[in-house]
Amino acid sequence: MARPKMLKLPEVLEEIDMSRAAFYRMRARGKAPKGIKLPNGQLRFRRADVDAWWAACEEETH
Repeated sequence: MARPKMLKLPEVLEEIDMSRAAFYRMRARGKAPKGIKLPNGQLRFRRADVDAWWAACEEETH
């Protein structure tokens, strides 16, 4: 079975239309999508985690 594609930070930032600085502020407050920090310091995101985060954001606004 193939591993799910991991999204890079620039891909997530483009999708959610957010600056890197705003994303890191949100991440520091624990409000960003769950990410995986690689040994080289880069972040990767599972599609399912980003989608779940979007769904949670929509629920908060209703």
